[in-house]
Amino acid sequence: MKDITLEENKIPFSVKARPYLIILPALLLTIGILYPFATAIFYSFTDFSFRSIDYKFVGLKNWITMFKSADFWHACLVTAQYAIATTGTEMIAGLGMALLLVRESRYTKILRIVLIFPLMIAPVIATLIWQLMINNSVGIVEKFLNLFGVYNFPWASSASTALFTAAMIDFWVYTPFVMLLMLAGLQSLPKSPYESAKIDGGSPWFTFKTLTLPLLKPFILIALIFRLMASMQEYGIIFALTKGGPGNTLMNLSLTGYNMGFAFSNLGKAVPFLLVLWFVIYIISQKLVGAWLRGQKSAQGN
Repeated sequence: MKDITLEENKIPFSVKARPYLIILPALLLTIGILYPFATAIFYSFTDFSFRSIDYKFVGLKNWITMFKSADFWHACLVTAQYAIATTGTEMIAGLGMALLLVRESRYTKILRIVLIFPLMIAPVIATLIWQLMINNSVGIVEKFLNLFGVYNFPWASSASTALFTAAMIDFWVYTPFVMLLMLAGLQSLPKSPYESAKIDGGSPWFTFKTLTLPLLKPFILIALIFRLMASMQEYGIIFALTKGGPGNTLMNLSLTGYNMGFAFSNLGKAVPFLLVLWFVIYIISQKLVGAWLRGQKSAQGN
């Protein structure tokens, strides 16, 4: 026993500390992630305001007030509508574009480069560009619609078309992202099942339904996770377009929380809105990640 103890004492400190040094970055990252959440939860039970450093605990008052507020349920509805509209259309269009561009040719290579241009522009800048394009006096989109007898389309100035306008800009900016993911997935699919299907005389639709979609499922889920989470948190496009208007038409959870926290300087009431948004996104992403992991295991035959 004495010899073993002496041997352990001879181990250099750098070797003993190595396991702790390896996990140190992960530990610091975990603390860095959890600390803001703990702080946010703490402030949600206070009446903290940026106007004063003094605050007091109010218990569940902020949460009860939020759940009784019509603004909260309106923000939930807008968040859901925006997420479903943008994610649904972007997934379908992104997959369709990837299927069209998967074949190698000079034209598809050029189109792939051109179609990712919107991804290189910040969403706020893209929104400002679209505001100019849809301007009823000088916008090129308005001029195009005039050819079909459509004049002074309300775009973001009307409550009935504001969501459509914001979703359209979101579609323009982020569909190339989905297309890139789908294209990478299509190019990585094995060739042999397609050759067998061709020999057996399988139609293009049958091949797409029974081979392409199941094999592409992991990439579809990854694209869905990223786009759904981002669209539920959308802030830049809506703020740059109408700041949540007209009225409160586009006030989703992100904008409502921001307005309460910074415009009205009431962080205690704002934080519950953002925590609810985080919780919903967390639950949905966990379900999608679980489906993705099950798909990976199934593909590996486990």
